[in-house]
Amino acid sequence: MSGPLAGLRVLDVTSVIMGPYATAMLGDMGADVIKIEPPTGDVARRIGPSRSAGMSAVTLNLGRNKRSAVLERNSDDDRRRLAELIGGCDVIVTNLRPGSRLRLGLDWDSVRELNPGAILCTAQAFATGSAKSEEPAYDDVIQAASGMSDIYRRVHGAPAFAPSVLADKICGLMIVNSVLAALHSRASTEEGQWVDVPMADAMLAFNLVEHLGGGTFDPPEGGVGWNRTLVPNRGPHRAADGWICVMPYTDENWADFFRAVDRPDLAADTRFSSNGARHEHNAVLQAELAELVADRTVAEWLEQCRRLGIAAEPVLDLDRIEENPYFAQRRALIDAHHPTEGAYRLIRFPVDFSGTPVTEYRPAEPLGPPLSATGWLAQGMP
Repeated sequence: MSGPLAGLRVLDVTSVIMGPYATAMLGDMGADVIKIEPPTGDVARRIGPSRSAGMSAVTLNLGRNKRSAVLERNSDDDRRRLAELIGGCDVIVTNLRPGSRLRLGLDWDSVRELNPGAILCTAQAFATGSAKSEEPAYDDVIQAASGMSDIYRRVHGAPAFAPSVLADKICGLMIVNSVLAALHSRASTEEGQWVDVPMADAMLAFNLVEHLGGGTFDPPEGGVGWNRTLVPNRGPHRAADGWICVMPYTDENWADFFRAVDRPDLAADTRFSSNGARHEHNAVLQAELAELVADRTVAEWLEQCRRLGIAAEPVLDLDRIEENPYFAQRRALIDAHHPTEGAYRLIRFPVDFSGTPVTEYRPAEPLGPPLSATGWLAQGMP
């Protein structure tokens, strides 16, 4: 495999989205990823459309660059083979809850005894060792538990969920960041370590970056929440022939924008003359912006904004990604052929490395053989 992580071996004992997303990124960057699944296969094999059983659209992307094997938990041979793999891998990633990890020998004491240089990354709803560590949770539950749903309440009057598995994917990124940090530490200390990624904690920290607001101070200097993002009418606006995000940002941007649309009265309005004032009066500002944007076409706005140095982009229609000149040039979707599923589109790893480029993608495998029937520690990637 190509990529900056070539030569790294990862044991993937994860399921659904969060863990498989993290290990797919490690695989994209060149790691040798061995995916352990139950006899029924990872739940993700049944998420979304598919051409054949167990090979869903999600699996074609999150199962790529991985070898699959089935673990029968009641099989002594499979459990012995799992222990051998733990002993021979650089990184072990699992989103099993603590009790299940302990029964499989995926707790830190057991892993360290088998492989003191390993990085064990555990990721579950709530921190290991906490009173809630064994509680089940999925993306929606974590959005509620971390305050993400409360952010929607502050905008729309009722809690809601993001129309994306946001918590799973953000925490998947946190897994990758944490594993790479632990590997950097191992490079100098030659010691492994246990990394615990609680989803609720990670998402709360993510949400509070801008929304802790006045609560940052003791005593508080104002309320929680960033008003610039907490108005219902914030969003892309309808132009004469489509939707576009026009986003003047600096004081100069806004003054130029108001002059360009022949509204000197708005340029002189103290509600819009400074960053703080615009945030305070953002609902009114967005209403004015929507009215102004409606008068011109998307192309006209793009030309005007490029000339003024104002950020602006049309709304991408996800049905037409390959018609977008930027994403077409970037090959965001790669035409590929799967040995059992035929022609499909592969999501390209989005990061470029000058010295160790990501150029190879192995297709996702069907559900693999029993773990005891594999001999991977003695061979490289097939």
